[in-house]
Amino acid sequence: MKNVSKLTEGAVLLAAFTVLLLITIYVPLIGSFLNVVLPAPFIIFAAKNSIKNIAAFFLAAIVISFIAGSIPGLGLMLFYGAAGVVIGYMLQKNKSRTAILISSSLILMAGLVIYYVVITAFMKIDIIHELHTVLNQSMSEEMLKAMGREDQIKVLKEQNVNLIKMIEIYAPSFLIMGSILISFIIQWVCFPVVKRFGVNVKTWGKFRNLSLPKSLLWYYLIALGSMLLFRPHEETYIFSVLINARYILEFFLIFQGLAFLFFIFHQKSVARGLGVFVAILSFTIPIVRYIILLLGITDLGFDYRKQFEKKE
Repeated sequence: MKNVSKLTEGAVLLAAFTVLLLITIYVPLIGSFLNVVLPAPFIIFAAKNSIKNIAAFFLAAIVISFIAGSIPGLGLMLFYGAAGVVIGYMLQKNKSRTAILISSSLILMAGLVIYYVVITAFMKIDIIHELHTVLNQSMSEEMLKAMGREDQIKVLKEQNVNLIKMIEIYAPSFLIMGSILISFIIQWVCFPVVKRFGVNVKTWGKFRNLSLPKSLLWYYLIALGSMLLFRPHEETYIFSVLINARYILEFFLIFQGLAFLFFIFHQKSVARGLGVFVAILSFTIPIVRYIILLLGITDLGFDYRKQFEKKE
């Protein structure tokens, strides 16, 4: 009886996934927003079943997605399905939201890398070249000449070259941050849904209490010191590694700084709206971003929160 119940549940979830997949593929306008819900059936099933049943469910989803959506359907299923299985299994093991975010981000990152390799090696599509073509076509030389702006053609070409160069340099950072963002959106969208199906989901906790590992500060100082000490050339591999490490670590330190700021505001009973306003400014105004970065470094390095704690 129990096996029949699991089979029925699995069949219903596979049917729901197939409908979501078909909408994502054949109704692009809706699918562009709906695709983040694709992991939900996998999360629900993986959170309630054994590894053996999860594997059977995953294999069945591979067959159905290929029949329903051919190669695009299979690609979407493997990308979102793998993430959903990892998230669901970690929920079953009662892991924290942070651990789930890290694990699912790694799975999504691997999926994006495989996707890039496939379209580059087998489909002969060079994303960087295609992007360069799109940028050049966005404001063609003929259009500028027609507008009497021939002097801007050289400037436009230089801007396009610099933009492509920046994308090539920061591609690893974009990949990592993109994976984390997609993982966070999946949790944000899917967890309210899976809760309704009896899946236990832990809360994030208060953002103001966020405390990242102190080792991040040392990694950041090493990356920054190496950049200043060795001054590697932009064309070298070491430059790409150090600049991306610095960029990613700065991102996390800014979040630490914002958490520290929210903590201070909470202790001083400052309106939450001011903290949100500062957070928006930190991602739009460079000087504010550097101040928040310094707050993050200070918080990790000197643990100043104890000085702001309310006395009992």
